[in-house]
Amino acid sequence: MREWAAFTAETDAEGGQTIAFSGPLLVSSVGRLDKELRAIEGPVARVDLSGVAEIDTVGAWTVWRLARDHRAEIVGTSDEAERLIAAVHLSRSEGAIEPPRLPLGQRVPYFLGEQVLAMGRGTYGIVAFLGAMLIAFWDVLRHPRSFRTKALVHQAELVGVTALPIIGLMSFLVGIVIAQQGAVQLEQFGAEIYTVNLTGRLALRKLGILMTAIMVAGRSGSSFAAQLGTMKLTEEIDAMRTIGVSPMEALVIPRVLATMFMMVLLGFYASLLAIAGGAFISMFSLEIPFFTFLIRIREVVPTHDIWVGLIKAPVFGFIIAVAGCYQGMQVKGNSEEVGMRTTMAVVQAIFAVIVLDAFFAVFFTEVGWG
Repeated sequence: MREWAAFTAETDAEGGQTIAFSGPLLVSSVGRLDKELRAIEGPVARVDLSGVAEIDTVGAWTVWRLARDHRAEIVGTSDEAERLIAAVHLSRSEGAIEPPRLPLGQRVPYFLGEQVLAMGRGTYGIVAFLGAMLIAFWDVLRHPRSFRTKALVHQAELVGVTALPIIGLMSFLVGIVIAQQGAVQLEQFGAEIYTVNLTGRLALRKLGILMTAIMVAGRSGSSFAAQLGTMKLTEEIDAMRTIGVSPMEALVIPRVLATMFMMVLLGFYASLLAIAGGAFISMFSLEIPFFTFLIRIREVVPTHDIWVGLIKAPVFGFIIAVAGCYQGMQVKGNSEEVGMRTTMAVVQAIFAVIVLDAFFAVFFTEVGWG
């Protein structure tokens, strides 16, 4: 039969109470005491533990809290009880010892050094991951039958086909915003007709593919990181290596190729929907018939604008897929790491896409496709 902890209260001549505990002060036996101890009124001078046979951290915390609330003295403690109460006091009291803090002049260089080392480790990890991926891709080229076509088709469906509704709606609305805002500004100069030029060129060479890349990074890049991270935690990837299956060939290569291929199609699809959105709003704001707007697009938009978007698309897709797969493969420890790595994959992919887009803008201007 379980023995419960108990206490008695005795009042001395000066009006102070002595709370005397008896029985084991363990996590399994002190539950009934909590409300009774909180209900004690009047000054408590001493807390007597001489009748306590066993005590653990929970019991020590109960005693320490009672003594703290009533500013009482703890007496009759055994060596074990004294050690546990001291540990509780050290961790819970306001006077807990904190590790010494470096001076400001040392903290700043230390922090900067840590960041530089972290960047170096990250760069090394990315280069190693790309090297392993290239080796796996070379093995696939040497042995085409080992390539998992079904995995490629499945990932293409997840990245591309299931994204068509949201990307189409987003692109259509972006086209409406471009045309409407462009018309408002150009109207001040009597150049509303150039709204067609603005919408067509922006959609085909800039916003169509850029907005698509951001959406794919949020949908598929995060999905890659979460999927591979969960497989890493559940040791599925280790099991694949054990049976002789390369995780790079089975998991990474299909995702990278599917994202690169589908980004081309999604980017072109998004550009067309953006132009359609611009044509739609122009029927009302500029009174330009829908099909007249589309015919005008063919006349004013150079063919190389289409190629600009199509060239950027697979590069963006590669960056998004690599960021998601790399962060997923870095997961270790616990499930919290999955969320952190998923966030890092999306942030890194979007940041890299925007930086590369700026680079492409300068590059195409220099080669005469500006």
